[in-house]
Amino acid sequence: MAERADIFAPADDEQVLRLVLAHPLAWVVSLDGGSFRATPLPLRPRVDGGRIVAIEGHMARSNAHCAALQREGRALILFSGPQGYISPSWVSDRTWAPTWNYVVVQFLVTIAFDEEPARLDAHLADLAGAMERGRPRAWQPSEMGARYETLKRRIVPFVAKVLEQRARFKLGQDERDTVFADISAALERSGPEALLAWMRELNPGR
Repeated sequence: MAERADIFAPADDEQVLRLVLAHPLAWVVSLDGGSFRATPLPLRPRVDGGRIVAIEGHMARSNAHCAALQREGRALILFSGPQGYISPSWVSDRTWAPTWNYVVVQFLVTIAFDEEPARLDAHLADLAGAMERGRPRAWQPSEMGARYETLKRRIVPFVAKVLEQRARFKLGQDERDTVFADISAALERSGPEALLAWMRELNPGR
């Protein structure tokens, strides 16, 4: 297989999707006039042909960022996965410099809000279903009773259409085999395990 031009690129769209599903809390960042606004939100991807084409979420109506995005919907959505400091103390070559390994993806999007009640119901059911999946006594929004309708009026659902995807999976692809082995051994002892798992996936055969 030909080597990818960007050694820190993900191998495929499935890896990006898996990152977004495993780490759903993302930053939504946009410009409002001359100032930046940023809001952390749990988000859900929408996929076509294996690639994320849109991202759904909701925002508090009282959040000033909501009004700003309704005026100007262009934004960046930033997801961050496993990450960690990589110490030279782990490496036998003491001339080696420290670094940071991480898995991140950003989406340039245009955001459109939709006040249709059915849209919000479907989004909240999907979000709760994803977050509660596999839990004993999994919770459903219907259990809120009348309070659900009260709280629902305080939020607005949106769909963010993806214009561009920029992913960077910096996981030791540029390290010598001996250095990579030293780092892997240290992470086996001290973790984080999720970072080591991603490193091994992006460095097959090492």
